[in-house]
Amino acid sequence: MASLLTKAINLTRNMGWRYVSYRARHELLLRSGLLKSRYPVAQAFKQYISLAEWKQQSTRFFFDSKKSLDVPKQPLPELKETFENIKAGKLLLFNSLLTDLGKDYDWVTNPDSGFRYDVNKHWTEIADYSKEAGDIKFVWEKSRFSYLYDIIRYEYHYDTDCAALVFNDILSWIKSNPVNCGPNYRCSQEMSLRVMNWLFALHYYKHSPVLTEEVFGQVQYAIYWHMDHVYKNIDFSRIAVRNNHAITETLGLYLTSLFFPSMPGADVWKKQGQQWFEEEIAYQVYSDGTYLQFSMNYHRVVVQLLTWAITLSEKNGERFSDLVYDRAKKSVVFLRTCMVEENGWLPNYGANDGALFFKLSNSHYRDHRPQLDALAAVLGMNAGLPIGEDAAWYGINRSSTSKWLPANGLHTFDKGGYYIIREPETLTFIRCGSYKDRPSQADNLHMDIWYKGENILLDAGSYKYNTDAATIRYFSGTAAHNTVMLGDNDQMLKGGHFIWYHWTQCKAATLSENDTAYFFDGAINAFSYIKEGIVHKRTIIKQKRLPVWEIKDEVTGAPQNIAMQQLWHLPLNAQNRVSVVAKNVKGEEMPQRVRDGWYSGKYGQKAKTEELYFVGDGAVINTVITVANA
Repeated sequence: MASLLTKAINLTRNMGWRYVSYRARHELLLRSGLLKSRYPVAQAFKQYISLAEWKQQSTRFFFDSKKSLDVPKQPLPELKETFENIKAGKLLLFNSLLTDLGKDYDWVTNPDSGFRYDVNKHWTEIADYSKEAGDIKFVWEKSRFSYLYDIIRYEYHYDTDCAALVFNDILSWIKSNPVNCGPNYRCSQEMSLRVMNWLFALHYYKHSPVLTEEVFGQVQYAIYWHMDHVYKNIDFSRIAVRNNHAITETLGLYLTSLFFPSMPGADVWKKQGQQWFEEEIAYQVYSDGTYLQFSMNYHRVVVQLLTWAITLSEKNGERFSDLVYDRAKKSVVFLRTCMVEENGWLPNYGANDGALFFKLSNSHYRDHRPQLDALAAVLGMNAGLPIGEDAAWYGINRSSTSKWLPANGLHTFDKGGYYIIREPETLTFIRCGSYKDRPSQADNLHMDIWYKGENILLDAGSYKYNTDAATIRYFSGTAAHNTVMLGDNDQMLKGGHFIWYHWTQCKAATLSENDTAYFFDGAINAFSYIKEGIVHKRTIIKQKRLPVWEIKDEVTGAPQNIAMQQLWHLPLNAQNRVSVVAKNVKGEEMPQRVRDGWYSGKYGQKAKTEELYFVGDGAVINTVITVANA
């Protein structure tokens, strides 16, 4: 197995000297206490702008106030149920886990582990990962304030007034979380989202008598110290993390300065925020519209951030660069191409932490149509999606009448490494890519199959980012995907949280067709930490108009004493309708083996399932997968 020196060299080669040198410098500042000194605590209250001055500003939000909204009223029972749960102290964490936090939640107790963080401890002294504390995301979830959209939408659709509930929660949070202390100052992205969600509430209740000078003063004070922190810590997200965190934070700086221009440093925040946001979009969203985190859910996060950025800048007579618009449009095309027509779901591909920052409809969490429709609308596109509530809340005027739909047939996104075969009843999703940015999961040559809206071959998901090592390795590793392993070895070597060594790389990938079938041919370099020169080749033949797939897996260059495993993940309710037959290179049928597996459709939830697998006694396995007509 790789030595520490080999891992260090590989990490440096993968991530680059800029990343390695920054992490070393950051660690030095952290351990010396110099980082702590940059973020002062116990700051005296200061009024940066009065409520009257703020109301008189010419800057425009999505709407002027709730009275100016033109959202069709739909007082649905499920919205009322959600509101009643929130009022009773119950919150749907990660859009999946209904959790009773209590009416007097203290904002710093982890409801999953029961651990209570020390709210007086400086944020630099709090660990992201702790066995005792558990997954810190459980603490961050309510403090993000995304649940405000459920309250606001309930108020709007049911013609009631929830302003006191909203501002009592915001003031409770501010009182319970001293500046730069506790777990809720640990993540700059969470702080940026909190500010954006507070901005939404401030504008919705702009003319509410509950929004007094005193209330507004506390909120604007907290917003300033949030953004002061984000600005000072921006290099961590732009160098060490370099993902949707950086996009969120740079946009947060721009938007805060747009609506609070009198705050100290706001002019710098705005100029730098816009420039950095444009740079992050240019770097993170590839030229074919795919995304560097290799995750459908995190790409939707970017879709929503782009919707905010483009809509609010245009409403205020400003504009981001042409490249931002180009990457936004290409994101719509890519995600729309990967979408299942029957329900708007996408493959459960890549890291999925349940993030849906701005939930403005009652649609299922996995349904991407409302968010994609809103971005398409602001771009003047018609992506052939149901007109959702999201676009109405954003005040978007639809200008396109021509409808664009992804065609049936072959779709190649080679920059990100995705190959899609679309038919009226099937969607075949294939991953075959090279990594120039940090991989999320060891899943190259994974294959996802959908038939009549049902996920027949599925990705096991993510479950939790902070749990035991074996569970993390399973969900992020090769074992949770429809591809091959060598023995029990992943395609890449697992490091610490979010780290993989010896990244897989695509050697070749093509899609083609004839009159009767579609063809995918791909090959990757993999398992290089075991032995250099190992290649996994996969050929897929999809019979046209039939739910039949033929797969040939071949591994060359591997040690002869390590057997190949071919893995297939089927939902339990589909196994009696799906035939999976594998043969070796001699044409002999191979025994089908079954073992316990896991499926996590939403963050923090997992359910037992069964995995089918075949152990090869040679370098080739030929498999036919057939789905019975339902």
